[in-house]
Amino acid sequence: MDTALLLWNRLISHTGLFKNIISDKDTRFTSALWTNLHKLLGAKLSFSTAYHPQTDGLAERMIQTLEDMIRGFCAYGLEFKDSDGFTHDWCTLIPALELASETSIHASTSKTTAMLEKGWNPKLPVDYLKKDLVDIHPTDSSFKLLLDKVRYHENQSINDAFEYAKQKWDKSHKTPEFKVGDLIQVSTLNLNNIKGPKKLTDFFAGTFVIKALHGTNAVHVELSGELENKHPTFPVSPVKHYTSGDKELFPLRNETPLEVPQLDQSEEKKVLKVLKERRLRGKNEREYLVMYRNPQHEDEQIAAEKIPDAKRFLRRFRYERRPTIQ
Repeated sequence: MDTALLLWNRLISHTGLFKNIISDKDTRFTSALWTNLHKLLGAKLSFSTAYHPQTDGLAERMIQTLEDMIRGFCAYGLEFKDSDGFTHDWCTLIPALELASETSIHASTSKTTAMLEKGWNPKLPVDYLKKDLVDIHPTDSSFKLLLDKVRYHENQSINDAFEYAKQKWDKSHKTPEFKVGDLIQVSTLNLNNIKGPKKLTDFFAGTFVIKALHGTNAVHVELSGELENKHPTFPVSPVKHYTSGDKELFPLRNETPLEVPQLDQSEEKKVLKVLKERRLRGKNEREYLVMYRNPQHEDEQIAAEKIPDAKRFLRRFRYERRPTIQ
């Protein structure tokens, strides 16, 4: 609820409603309140996979820049003294940081954020030191023409920067092709639940089997072992095809026996997790939308009595939906 109120008070009241919003799979954004709020607003909620900044690269780059700017204020603790001996609470400097960010020229657009959003740049202390400063009051038509030109230049600059970055990426990267049933390994670079020292951990974990494909940029993996409780959907960037060792080139190498988990292709419907719940109209009964392990079986609404080990699945479902205290 707190996240929804912040969205309304800090964003919608200034910029208006939105058509699409991108977020990660945090429980605050997958809860029933959040999804129902987007339905009421007529907006689409898009989820990104972990460690895949290409989903919304422009926003990710901006967030990293703001983090670096804030880190310069809070690096010395909650309170610090400047060169003149005055004590400051770094939180009080945030408005000045926001002004500095909005009046800084963006590398892709060659314009400031304030110019793109408002059509004019706020005056800074350095502006009053200029003796030849002239105030210009444009008419309505010329002001609209100025905004149109600025926004056209912004769109063109962002598109040019996107195409340039795409060409550089495509020269050195090739998206691997996967299909259901392929043997793959997952990079351990961003995995934190593997035992042992981080520096001595293998670069890739596995071998695993692909259960389903989510478009061309994400795969659903049948995990086992230490990664069994991790979310099974990965972007294709940390995934690679499994390649067995060449016995002719390395005859003395003793390979570990390969243990490949088998895909569950049985006709029996085994529940993977509970997604949603609903109350039947006019009855004091509930039904739950469940996801099955076998991707061939579609999600369906069933009663709690039909869910094997229902207490465990419902306990986990309610735990993920619990409100967070901020």
